[in-house]
Amino acid sequence: MAESKKHKRDGGDSPGAEESSGLKTGERQSHRDTSQLDDSSVDDALEKLDSDPENGLSPDEAEKRLQQYGPNSLEEEEEARWKKILKHFWGPIPWMIETAVILSAIARRWEDFVVITTMLLINGGVGYWHESKSHKAIKALKERLAPKADVIREGRKHTIDAANLVPGDVVIIRMGEVAPADAKLLHDQHVSMDESALTGESLPVDKEPGEMVYSGTSVKRGSGRAVVTATGSRTRFSRTAELVEAAGSKSHFQQAVLRIGYFLIGITALVAATVIFVTWILQGNPWDQVLIFALALTLAGIPQALPAVLSVTMSVGANRLARQEAIVSELASMEEIAGLEVLCVDKTGTLTLNELQLQEPVLLEAEDEHDLLVAAALTCEKDSDDPIDKAVIEGQTQKSREEAEQFRVKDFRPFDPTRKRAEADVERDSEAMTVAKGAPQVILDLVDPDEELRSRVSEQIDELGERGFRAMGVARKKGETWRYLGLLSLLDPPREDAGDVVRNAQKHGIDLRMVTGDHPAIGRQVAQQVGLGSNIVKARALFSGDERDQPRPGERVLEADGFAEVTPEDKFHIIKKFQGRDQIVGMTGDGVNDAPALQQAEVGIAVAGATDAARAASSLVLTRPGLGVIIQAVEEARRIFTRMNSYAIFRIGETLRVLLFVGGTILVLGFFPVTPIMIVLLAILNDIPIMTIAWDNASTPKQPVRWDMPRVLALAGMLAVTGVIGSFVLLWYINTHMDISHGELQTALFLKLLVAGHFMIYITRNEGWLWQRPWPSLALFLALEATQVLGTLIAIFGFLVTPIPWQLALGIWIYALVWLLLINIAKIFTIKLLSSRRERRNWEAREQLVSRNSRG
Repeated sequence: MAESKKHKRDGGDSPGAEESSGLKTGERQSHRDTSQLDDSSVDDALEKLDSDPENGLSPDEAEKRLQQYGPNSLEEEEEARWKKILKHFWGPIPWMIETAVILSAIARRWEDFVVITTMLLINGGVGYWHESKSHKAIKALKERLAPKADVIREGRKHTIDAANLVPGDVVIIRMGEVAPADAKLLHDQHVSMDESALTGESLPVDKEPGEMVYSGTSVKRGSGRAVVTATGSRTRFSRTAELVEAAGSKSHFQQAVLRIGYFLIGITALVAATVIFVTWILQGNPWDQVLIFALALTLAGIPQALPAVLSVTMSVGANRLARQEAIVSELASMEEIAGLEVLCVDKTGTLTLNELQLQEPVLLEAEDEHDLLVAAALTCEKDSDDPIDKAVIEGQTQKSREEAEQFRVKDFRPFDPTRKRAEADVERDSEAMTVAKGAPQVILDLVDPDEELRSRVSEQIDELGERGFRAMGVARKKGETWRYLGLLSLLDPPREDAGDVVRNAQKHGIDLRMVTGDHPAIGRQVAQQVGLGSNIVKARALFSGDERDQPRPGERVLEADGFAEVTPEDKFHIIKKFQGRDQIVGMTGDGVNDAPALQQAEVGIAVAGATDAARAASSLVLTRPGLGVIIQAVEEARRIFTRMNSYAIFRIGETLRVLLFVGGTILVLGFFPVTPIMIVLLAILNDIPIMTIAWDNASTPKQPVRWDMPRVLALAGMLAVTGVIGSFVLLWYINTHMDISHGELQTALFLKLLVAGHFMIYITRNEGWLWQRPWPSLALFLALEATQVLGTLIAIFGFLVTPIPWQLALGIWIYALVWLLLINIAKIFTIKLLSSRRERRNWEAREQLVSRNSRG
């Protein structure tokens, strides 16, 4: 994964800033003294912030404070453009290309200098352009999700971008809205806040006048005014987001690119040094000719297009995912997504609909289900965003809805967090009664039943709890007698496609583990419905003392199908346990409290509606709910990996083929098989079409994939050796059966290296016969054949080379096609050999594990 994202910590710390604001000198808010405002009274906070609770700030004062404190937003630190550009010209591969540029200038080979410099600029420019496209996509997403805020300025209400809020602003917060900044409730204001984005706790927290509401938390009940005490990087939301900077994991993709680059550079340096030693020291060739040839060899061996090809391949895939409403924030994470082995998914909103629905009720003293639903509906606010009220209203039958509408509500007492119930006095004609809905035990105490009913209710509550249902009691009072009508059972049901998606993920070799903050019974109920195992364990039972820091995973973590009552810290340590087994782990999340776990996971997934901090810590950002888009991302990433793996095998094999043939011919036969300009042409004609591999058709592996360098090198080595043999056979045939000049021989060998080299990509793009599906894309086919034809025309008409007859060129094409089939046979044999050895190693590893466990 890419480096941890940094957030700006600026805004208002410059000398003299105090005088530019209406805040009193010495009382200017800072990152350090925010807690003092948290603990202060409303009047003290208003005095320190120099704010009027009725009129708020003036526009001029607000603008001054905005300049002082900066925008009220979490922003990624913007790296200078010149630094972004230079990154693509820094590293082992660019260093070798830049060395070739210097050598060509020393040797005064200006045509080579221009060609190599152009290639260097193109590679760097393509990489920068595609990286910029990815950053623009995530930036556009953030702009679409930019929140608004209602603020009082000069006594009038204005709706502004939340980013423009400043300390001292008086804001209005309403039910269902998200607090735009840290703020202190004014006098006579009461709200209930959902602080799960910060604390992970799902139950709302009741706030009294003078208490703080924090940025990123949402209003569950009530509305009110509050004075802003902290914005931007000074909010508690932002300070919690800093935890992501302590987390992170290394990118397998970046390591693989470096290994490939170092290997090819090492081979190139060895062959070039050997050629220089033999041709200059032993054979006495002029040093300038030797230098020119060494330069050409260096150019042929450097994988100059490697970074650009891989970046373009990943960028094309990332753009496809963006159209499916999944945005990849860092291109390098595509390889991690392809190798995803364990995916820890949040239950709520990912596997479920994130909305409660009525299930089969439990009847106690109600006449029937209709009687129970009418009483329950009368205790609900029709336009409420309360999830229980919405579930009851939407779960009514047509008959109960019509009957409930016949009642007139005389007095309604909404749900009180202290009393834990809602009540309503209602009447219809001459019939008057009181209905109540609330926590089952609270309703039980309200009714004051006999022991038999109390025991029956308690048993039903326990049974519903064991089955994972949330229960609400409903009672009715006519005259002076309360009657316990029954229990409503509610459940956040699975999404319609959840079961199919879970099965599809398992078919793709992904080990799904449920993560939820709810009770294990609720998690177990959902897990069984979507096809996951029922071994749902409490997270706190898995970790004790220093166990969390042990690198070897605990057996209970590995055996669990899911984790319940999970805190943000538990998420972090669950990931670490799986990573201790060298597994690539994914984690979904949405709150700032999830950011450390999202950053620690190789594949952090911010679900739809996630906070800025969660998105900034994630490698994959979803803009529509559900698990299906994650599976689509995995499939696309695996196809991208297939293309990159194909290119890596081709690039290594082709480089070795050219170097070994040219070096071997010089060392063994004592002559140059091709000219320096031919090597330059080979490098150019190879790199131009290979860029289209990003649009090639590729198969989708059914299991997680990783870079297997021994396998890549083995296949590339086989291709190189068979290719070198084919080149030496052609060289022998021409020398013994044809009477041509040395220049024509070099051109013939150049054409053979070009045509056979291009055919090699048809071999590496799949593991079967070259005519098997998926067939090459039209773009790849046309690009390869166009450059082959161009190279053939260069050989026939003699552009920068000695011309050869068209009959010889045709013969070389036929010869290359024959060798194409022979190499395909060798490839299939090599793959079968490698696969059998890998299966044997896996079997031996399993046997050793079984033996070790039996001894334990």
